Amino acid sequence: MDNKLLEILACPICKSPLIYDKQAQELICKADRLAFPVRDDIPVMLEDEARSLSSEDVAQLK
Repeated sequence: MDNKLLEILACPICKSPLIYDKQAQELICKADRLAFPVRDDIPVMLEDEARSLSSEDVAQLK
C-alpha cells in the first residue's frame, strides 16, 4: 500500500488515523476497534465490510 495514500486515509466513522497491517491486508481503526479489508491494494472503507476487533487484538497493535 502506498504510504502517501495511508497518510490521507482516515476511519470513515470517527476520522481517526488508520494503522496498516500488511500481513492481514487490513487498515485498522483503534478507536472503533474495526479492521477494514484491503483487496488488490484498494482499501474497502465500508462499515459493513469491516471486521470487529477484540480489546486484545487492539492491544497487540503497535
